[in-house]
Amino acid sequence: MTKLHPVRVYRSDEPLPRSEQLAWKIAEVATDRAPLDAAAVEMAVNRVIDNASVAAASLTRSAPSAARQQAQQHPASVGGSGSTVFGLNASDRHSPEWAAWANGVAVRELDYHDTFLAADYSHPGDNIPAIVAVAQHLGESHSLTGHDVVRGILTGYEIQIDLVKAICLHEHKIDHVAHLGPSAAAGIGTLLGLDTETVFQAIGQALHTTTATRQSRKGEISSWKAHAPALAGKVAVEAVDRAMRGETSPTPIYEGEDGVIAWLLGGKEARYEVPLPEKGEAKRAILDSYTKEHSAEYQAQAWIDLARKLNREHPEIIDPANVERIVIETSHHTHYVIGSGANDPQKYDPTASRETLDHSIPYIFTVALQDGEWHHERSYAPDRAARPDTVELWHKTTTIESSEWTRRYHSLDIGEKAFGGAVEIVLTDGRVIRDQIAVADAHPLGARPFAREQYVQKFRMLAEEVLEQSEIERFLDLAQRLPELTSAELGGLTIQARPGLLSAVRPSAGIF
Repeated sequence: MTKLHPVRVYRSDEPLPRSEQLAWKIAEVATDRAPLDAAAVEMAVNRVIDNASVAAASLTRSAPSAARQQAQQHPASVGGSGSTVFGLNASDRHSPEWAAWANGVAVRELDYHDTFLAADYSHPGDNIPAIVAVAQHLGESHSLTGHDVVRGILTGYEIQIDLVKAICLHEHKIDHVAHLGPSAAAGIGTLLGLDTETVFQAIGQALHTTTATRQSRKGEISSWKAHAPALAGKVAVEAVDRAMRGETSPTPIYEGEDGVIAWLLGGKEARYEVPLPEKGEAKRAILDSYTKEHSAEYQAQAWIDLARKLNREHPEIIDPANVERIVIETSHHTHYVIGSGANDPQKYDPTASRETLDHSIPYIFTVALQDGEWHHERSYAPDRAARPDTVELWHKTTTIESSEWTRRYHSLDIGEKAFGGAVEIVLTDGRVIRDQIAVADAHPLGARPFAREQYVQKFRMLAEEVLEQSEIERFLDLAQRLPELTSAELGGLTIQARPGLLSAVRPSAGIF
């Protein structure tokens, strides 16, 4: 059974044994060779496919291209065989921390892979690029296999999701990747079979160096939104490397008088309870997470599905002349982060960046309502955002918080947890249309839950224009055999762009 671990701040003169520190308890989970759960293993394979899907669709975009070009300047180090970078030939090998960086940006760019939301929010699939990069680099020298990669991935998901269930970062304006540095370090520790002391030190270093403010998700949202999780993965690789060399971290990193909780989170009186698996308990947290059918912030997923339904049932509402106002009743997080409660004028600006529109539920709901669909490129196109009838209807759309939807959003009961809400559309002729949705169609409890078939279909759809058909089939065959892959096969966990695709990308110049 999962056990709750109390966490609080300790004065420097107050004893806190290492064995009672949260970072040590996380390290113990990472080094516990518990049996693998079959459903969790199956989901790990799904998420490797999912990451490759969204990476394929982002290969020619600016941020992934810049990150890839940076990685290309860092060839494989002498300590291993090197790691692959999405888009490049599998024989091209690069330093693992830079491969983790480039692949992490490609995965995160479109905001289109998996999510977990509780006390805080996260994209646990961000753990995978760093874990796979290290596995490829050290695979043959350390006799690592696909089974080891799965173990590492399941640890990464377990730790990040457990932290997200217990410790809220965003209320203190700390970016959610502060939970990713420790989870990725823990996942790499599991992959490599490191001892608890080494993993403990790596977790502390990774946490200490990956805390930052959440301005990256506020106001005019920049391309750093895609880079921030990739940096956490890169830092995790470097933290593990240092810890393996015997270097130590600030201790206790969470509970210290000048530690993360005391000064970056709830303060010296804060109390948290972090759920972690007991010794010998399978790591199943990945099954609590969910992927995206649509390229948008996760809290927008259900609203896109409801908007598509309303488009079919009430076609008259796509014309702003027929609508007086649209009021979306939803959770605190949705209202204040991606709704009108954020008080960000950029969320109503037709010239705003894609990253900003991705975090505007008024925009997303309006476009999905008018088009009856959501597309990862067309729905964000500048001419689509600037369409006069869209702007008019968009500016009639607001959000409000509902205490009941907030309660369900934070519920730890997966059967009750919800990310949607209710909508009221008041028409100019006096009629009122009301509807609601709790979870997205693709959610495990939704109308059309994603299973292996849907993950494969998503990959085919997003890869068809950027990969050769033979490459699509090769990757799908290999990825679906992930738990059985040999050390030599791990290098195939990548995707090679169609010939000529990347040559059209404008080179960028920097220091490297």
